[in-house]
This record gives sequence, structure tokens and C-alpha cells, in this order.
Amino acid sequence: MARVVFLGGLGRSGTTLVERLLGELPAVCALGEVVHLWQRDVRDDERCGCGARFSECAVWRAIGEAAFNGWHNVDVDRIIALRATVERTRFIPRLAARTLPRALHDAVLEYAAYYTSVYEAAALTAGAEVVVDSSKHSALAHCLRWSPALDLRVVHVVRDPRGVAYSWTKSVTRPETDGTEEMTRYSAGRSALLWTGHNAAFGLLARRGVPTLRLRYEQLLADPRGELARIGEHAGLPLREDDLTFVDRDAAELRTGHSAAGNPMRFLTGRVELRRDDAWRDALPPRQRALVGAVCAPMLHKYGYKEIS
Repeated sequence: MARVVFLGGLGRSGTTLVERLLGELPAVCALGEVVHLWQRDVRDDERCGCGARFSECAVWRAIGEAAFNGWHNVDVDRIIALRATVERTRFIPRLAARTLPRALHDAVLEYAAYYTSVYEAAALTAGAEVVVDSSKHSALAHCLRWSPALDLRVVHVVRDPRGVAYSWTKSVTRPETDGTEEMTRYSAGRSALLWTGHNAAFGLLARRGVPTLRLRYEQLLADPRGELARIGEHAGLPLREDDLTFVDRDAAELRTGHSAAGNPMRFLTGRVELRRDDAWRDALPPRQRALVGAVCAPMLHKYGYKEIS
């Protein structure tokens, strides 16, 4: 049974950083955002975190051979069609039910089986005990919980929604497309609604019995070793002090990774500074800051963010 740590939450909440840090731990294989693997990598041949084209990356080539006897055997059209059928945020109320209609149940299991094959192959080829998927999508996590072949453990990553909103307004180039595309942008109001919806969906997942650990982005940066140890315990990987020497309060030493997709920081290697990005406090216009604070107020308090002005 594949043991999977699924990093969930809304984008721009720090999940790529969490994934990179977890990838430095022993017996862990970090895969990036597997939800985008099928279109961006298998079909579009974008760049792996190591910098090579997906088709040229030896790590992903080995995973494809172990999972499907080669990526050429993967029916990407079928996976995309299944995703439209089962993995949508609006489907979460149905996915969170205690039973599913037979047709939906079969489709969910088929969709989850593609991910399970990747997880199992990645663990096998890397000799890892735990696989990390930073896909974030709450609907995907709700699909994966139905798979009897997965030991699913969620790390629910939250960040102050005003910082998230500001990040979504910025123009960010996607390096994996060699500068031809930018990451999606949202208005402050739109990101506030998404922040509320996705985080609520992970709360629902926890109530359905999926082991879930909440991780505040700000706390990770305040105490990276302590928070990584907490995640390790949640993942069933008790860590020794020697396992965490690559990180301190100010920076982490990162090796080349092989993430399938994610924030541009997945391409960084060497000594990477760890610091809170609080630029939103000055750069996010007061009216937008107030709007986000008002929309997200109940959950701001729930997650320990007291200031809502």
C-alpha cells in the first residue's frame, strides 16, 4: 500500500516550499503537483524540476516504465475525461458522502488508480517509504480517499489569505515553458473565495476520517525543524536530529529535485533563504486587504490569524 503525504490548500500558500523541504528527508520521494503530470508533462513535455524535459528525465522515465510500461501507454485523454467527471470542486459534497452511486464510485476508483500507479512506481524506483504529492486540489484529495490501495495522509497548508491574495495578483512566469506562459492570476476577491472554499473542503476531508495535519506557512518559517519533525511523525517517519541538518531558521540546503509541476522555486538548488513574504502588508491596497479580511474572517480566527483589518 502506497503511503502518500498529500499537501493540500490553495495555491500560493507555500506548498512547493514544504514539498522541497520534505524531499530532503530520508525515505521520502517528492513528486511535485501530480495533478498536472498528465497534461503538462506526459503530453506537453514541460520541464521537470531538474531542468530537463519530462521525456528526457531518467527519474520520470523509470517511474513511467514501472507504472505503465512506458508513458506512451498512458491514455491522457481518458484521464482528462475522468477528471472532468469526478474531480471538480463542485463535486466535493458528493465525494464526501459515506457512499457513492455505483457509476461515480467506479469512475473515482479508475481515476485514483492512475495516481496510485504513479505513487507506487515512484516509491519502488526511489526506494522510498513515503511519496509526497503537492497537488493541493481538494477535490483530488477527496477522490484519493476512496482508493483502497492508498495510505493517504493529508498535510493541510494554510497561509494568511491576504498574503495569498497579493501573490495571486502578481505576474509570475512559468520557467518550465521557457518563458512563454505565466501562472494564473486572480483578483483579491476571487482568491478570498477560493481560499475559504478549499480550506473548508480539507476540514471536511478530516471529518471523513482522513488523517489530516494542519500546517501554518508562517509557523513553518518560524520553526522549520520543529514543523518538519511534526510532519514526519504524521507521515509515520520519526526523524532524528541528524536528518534535519540541511535546514535552519534562516535557510535550507536543497538538492536538485524532480517535481512534475509547481511554483518556480522548485528549480532552485543550493542554499535557499527561508523568510516570510509579508510584502502584502504594504503592497495590497487597503480596500482589497479589507475585502479579503471580511470574506475570510471566520476562518482567519479559526486558523489563528487574529488581525483582520
